[in-house]
Amino acid sequence: MAEAATAKAGRVPPLRTISDHGIIGDLETAALVARDGTIDYLCWPSLDSPSIFADLLSPDAGGAFTIRPNLTSARNLQLYVPDTNLLLTRWMAESGAAEVLDLMPHPDARAHPDREARCLIRRVAVTRGTVDFTIRCAPRFDYAREVPEMTEEAGGIRFAGRDLTLRLFASVPLTCEPGAVEARITLSAGETAWFALGEEALLCPDDAGIAAEIVATTDAWRGWAGHSTYRGRWREEVLRSALALKLLTSRRHGSIAAAATFSLPEATGAGRNWDYRASWIRDASFTVYAFMRLGFYDEAEHFRKWVGQRMMAADADNPIRIMYAIDGSEALDESELDHFAGYAGSRPVRIGNAAHAQSQLDIFGELMDSTYLSNKYGAAISHEGWEHVRGIVDYVMHNWDRPDAGIWEMRSEPRHFLHSRVMCWVAMDRAIRLAKKRSLPAPIVEWAECRDAIVADVWANFRHPEHGYFVQERGGTELDAALLMMPLMRFVSSTDPVWLKTLDAIEEHLCDDGLVYRYRNTDGLEGGEGAFTTCTFWYAECLARAGRLDDAQMILAKGLSYANTLGLFAEELDERGLQLGNFPQALTHLAFISAAFFIDRRIDKNYQPNWQP
Repeated sequence: MAEAATAKAGRVPPLRTISDHGIIGDLETAALVARDGTIDYLCWPSLDSPSIFADLLSPDAGGAFTIRPNLTSARNLQLYVPDTNLLLTRWMAESGAAEVLDLMPHPDARAHPDREARCLIRRVAVTRGTVDFTIRCAPRFDYAREVPEMTEEAGGIRFAGRDLTLRLFASVPLTCEPGAVEARITLSAGETAWFALGEEALLCPDDAGIAAEIVATTDAWRGWAGHSTYRGRWREEVLRSALALKLLTSRRHGSIAAAATFSLPEATGAGRNWDYRASWIRDASFTVYAFMRLGFYDEAEHFRKWVGQRMMAADADNPIRIMYAIDGSEALDESELDHFAGYAGSRPVRIGNAAHAQSQLDIFGELMDSTYLSNKYGAAISHEGWEHVRGIVDYVMHNWDRPDAGIWEMRSEPRHFLHSRVMCWVAMDRAIRLAKKRSLPAPIVEWAECRDAIVADVWANFRHPEHGYFVQERGGTELDAALLMMPLMRFVSSTDPVWLKTLDAIEEHLCDDGLVYRYRNTDGLEGGEGAFTTCTFWYAECLARAGRLDDAQMILAKGLSYANTLGLFAEELDERGLQLGNFPQALTHLAFISAAFFIDRRIDKNYQPNWQP
């Protein structure tokens, strides 16, 4: 009945749901591995490169790498090797049990120092009985616009396209079929087989080499995870979120992507399908905040250097862009892949993002907040870096009262959003704090006057005319979950009477038993959208800061229940709490880390962390 209703609405049920996936990666790109053993999403060689597997977005046409055990009525499970990003997919049946270990070798843990080629490794094993497997690798280059030519070579297959060449090696015989490579094998308990797909320079590995890569990558991830200083409640969930965030960081550049995917829909069957494979200054700055809370300071420093390079290339009229490509170049313009069917029939499928041309004034606040914290707990800012900060502050002083597209990147006419005002205040406030802390040259009196003018504007013009609580835009009456950032950014006391009224209003109008919606008013786009997972954790933290600790813990527990079985969050949730949108989303994972960190500290009053926000 559910599938019939979906078809009647012009939608098609997805072959694999968003939540059916785990993620693996090598800090350059990332692949999604479904619970049925299929890799149905991978862009190569970088996270924002064209896809080579994209069946998730165009079933049976986008390309996939499948491993299928022949087990009747098998129970299917996925789990990560503890404290790593190595993913184990398991099948358990009465007749036998099998598993696939998926990984990309960690760049800091090359088992062979002379090996430079990157690759994807899939190791198949049988743990009980005897199991038949069908393996099929069918890459589709350039967003499935090109079927690569296949040629056999010693130990494997060469996939050649116009601009990309890959090699597939295996420990078992491979057969070329039309458009794909296949293998049919039988393994008994204790036996294994492996497959390695990688760059053209990849040389055929052997059993010992594959085993060494697995051990080295396991050790590398555990070594990184071991730097976490967090020992509080929800430790495993917090660490999983940190590991997911790390997969979205670029080891080469220092940038941080908003998510690993493009065009997974915010509402199935509608047009809310965006590309999140770029580094948003906002999301990346918040991610730095989360990393520092957990003791990962190298990521913060690497990102600060990357941002500094972007600021050096900017001009006074536009000191920093909303987003950048992973390598720091200008983000791609938006275009559509008409030949993609879309996830659950959700079209158009888009790559690039037109929001890169918007004005979003809030980004200056997030950037300055992360800059202030990086200086407080890391290396001191350079003279050149401070000059760039002064350029940003000067821009904010002259533009804070302009309308913009806001944090939610609305594609309607620019408006005067409260969240943007508050973050402009954050930019001024953190710049003043930083100047005083480091005794840096600055017109502090002039900056303070601007900061205070923003405060006066907010309190005078962004209140509900009847109820007095804060509202989404100047002179309006609608609410916005972005207001939850006000106490988190210390613009207003978390127990201020006006704020408590606002919190109650958000609970009444935007919350649905743990689901929190960004807003209820129109945004210039077709169709509705789901609840925003990030906002659930913002809400939980605000409750805790307001003294409603029991409510905060319950909301946090409900929010955690919306993760998939691996502890990963997508961007949004439908009315049933099922995942929607790009995956995994950095903003949600970092919001969870922040909420867990604060609530744990509030529960245990005797706990005195070394790190103070």
